[in-house]
Amino acid sequence: MSGKKRLAVIGIRGFPGVQGGVESHCMQLISRLAANFNCVVYRRKPYLTAQSQTENLSGVQFRDLPSTRIGGFESLYHTFLCCMHLLFHRVDVVNVHNIGPGLFAPLLRIMGFKVVLTYHSPNYEHDKWSLPAKLMLRLCEKVSLSCSNRVIFVSQPQRDKYSQAVKRKSVAIPNGINPTGTDHGTDFLEKHNLRPGEYILAVGRLTPEKGFDVLVRAVNALDRPITLVIAGASDHGNDFEKQLRELDVRRRTVFTGFTTGAPLAQLYTHARLYVLSSYAEGFPMVLLEAMSHQLPVVCTDIPATHIIPLPADRYAKRGDSDDLARVIEKALAEGPERQSYPLGRYNWDNVTQATVQLYNSIL
Repeated sequence: MSGKKRLAVIGIRGFPGVQGGVESHCMQLISRLAANFNCVVYRRKPYLTAQSQTENLSGVQFRDLPSTRIGGFESLYHTFLCCMHLLFHRVDVVNVHNIGPGLFAPLLRIMGFKVVLTYHSPNYEHDKWSLPAKLMLRLCEKVSLSCSNRVIFVSQPQRDKYSQAVKRKSVAIPNGINPTGTDHGTDFLEKHNLRPGEYILAVGRLTPEKGFDVLVRAVNALDRPITLVIAGASDHGNDFEKQLRELDVRRRTVFTGFTTGAPLAQLYTHARLYVLSSYAEGFPMVLLEAMSHQLPVVCTDIPATHIIPLPADRYAKRGDSDDLARVIEKALAEGPERQSYPLGRYNWDNVTQATVQLYNSIL
């Protein structure tokens, strides 16, 4: 143990028991990296759950620092506190997740740390941000890309957008598939009055960029009666969920809240169709999870949903509920047969090995 290098992870809300794609990414990756590094994960106290505070991971030490839930400010405030703590608790490598916290890459470099940025998504593309916030995020992107020692892009198309200088110090390492497993039980379905094979599934945080408003409208426009299940919760109050409930004029949508473990496995196992309706994505792990369950899928036509190419008739126009309804109707009419997808490269052990190699290249 004493011979291991020390790795600090900052820029995330935390795990386990905290929803979010980046948090899920770190849960899978860091638990494996602990075999090679002594890992210190900085978490934001307001987001921690009972599971977060009671479940331990071998080789992973959690540092829980204060934060807020003010969107756009919380990550910068918390990352600054992380930097101050690291000033007195030295590590060998700091892995910063997301471009917002990456604004502190120059400070970390001045403090003498090796800095790796993991670029998950171009957050400034999300409509929820105001123009000043988007400009700030673009500044964060520029600073974090230029000042980090190395950069990991979870999406190769995103990496392809940048200069040769960025490409020379970056690699594309895709996410893996979370092992939700198959669960043929139905107790969670029964709790929500759901029947196997008679619902459409969508998974994600209740935020505007996920396009759940478009999806709710689309399902309400279908001629056939079918239920929509949205598995996810809001991080900042219930206003968006209230809006979605108001849009659900035919009362076809069931909200299960933040769902993980066996309940989520049941939802995947028994779903009729999976739909990803996002306006923007970095690397949609929930889509790969649905594919690992061999579910038929329908997606918004954005670059991230072409990681695993689908037939052209499985893509709907971004933000267009009528077109999404048309594509869903066609997919449902084709029958409930399961489908196979080429998912071999999306393996967390391979992701971990590639990440370790990158860390070692700067140590």
